[in-house]
Amino acid sequence: MPRSKYSVASHRRRRKLLNDVKGRWGGKSRLLRSATETYEKGLTYAYRDRRNKRRSFRRLWIVRINAAVRAAGMTYSAFMNALKQKEVNLDRKALADLAVKDPNAFQQLVQLAQA
Repeated sequence: MPRSKYSVASHRRRRKLLNDVKGRWGGKSRLLRSATETYEKGLTYAYRDRRNKRRSFRRLWIVRINAAVRAAGMTYSAFMNALKQKEVNLDRKALADLAVKDPNAFQQLVQLAQA
């Protein structure tokens, strides 16, 4: 039985990796070990920052809701608590969108919470 060689497959793997790290500085785009480390570190950053993006958007939504609610003379925490008590199931993203794009509908929600 002839011995199998992995040269074609390994070259393809290396070429794929080097294509993924194109544009990096110095040997990180040309040398295999540096490129592998850079690639894996990039994946780690991407994973971490996908979570950080959700976190920062949630903060933004809370700030927008808080600003709109305070203009109506109420606090954010009291508003959110009142909505929970009234069983209004709108998430922060939808509430922030309403506060920015449709202030009249958001004002009705504030009045509902105050009642």
